[in-house]
Amino acid sequence: MGSEQAQGPVWARETAERRPKLTREAIVRAAIGIADAEGIEAVSIRRIAAELGARAMSLYTHIERKEDLLDLMADEVNAEILVREDLPADWRAAISVVVRHTRDGIRRHPWLVDLVASRPQVGPNGLRHGEQSLAALSGLPIAPEWKWRIIAAVDDYALGFVIRETLRGEGRSGYTWTPQEREALMRPYLRELLDSGEFPNLAPLLGEITSGPSDADEDFERGLRWMLDGIAKELDL
Repeated sequence: MGSEQAQGPVWARETAERRPKLTREAIVRAAIGIADAEGIEAVSIRRIAAELGARAMSLYTHIERKEDLLDLMADEVNAEILVREDLPADWRAAISVVVRHTRDGIRRHPWLVDLVASRPQVGPNGLRHGEQSLAALSGLPIAPEWKWRIIAAVDDYALGFVIRETLRGEGRSGYTWTPQEREALMRPYLRELLDSGEFPNLAPLLGEITSGPSDADEDFERGLRWMLDGIAKELDL
């Protein structure tokens, strides 16, 4: 089996023609389905082979290593994140559309958070996402490095927001408890802490949190608006 350095990245490698049922695309789709349902830890060559009714060794004619499979899975999700319609002319509206698609894609596939944290997203669709983000800011009279800083900031915001949503169990398949079940379990414990008087600054906030869930979409839009307001003010846009 040749090295990655010799053969290039997985997206650039050709695969031999095999029986139609067992293709690279089918393998990646099956892996994504498993990750969506059970998390990235459940993904293995053996498990995917079972899903496809194939021998595990036969998958290696299409995917040489699990690391290649993870890269292909991430890039497939990046294809979902791309905005298919024309972007608005206004830079704030344009980058907002892009970042909303980013959030929606990660919410559908929360395991992507783990891959983003451990592997660079340099597949063709990851690059298309970066190109589209830059296109959203193409009309701004600022240096390219500042455009990249804006993109990094809004991407970090979307990723961080989805991590918090995932921890609360929102938009995640296979989560052990629903948000309502977890809230019911935690409420007596939090109430005891609030009544202790030890947390005078946290008490009002935690009281609001335990009184009911907030609107995640509204929270996301508000935070995005605050961020773009700050960027516009600092760069005089």
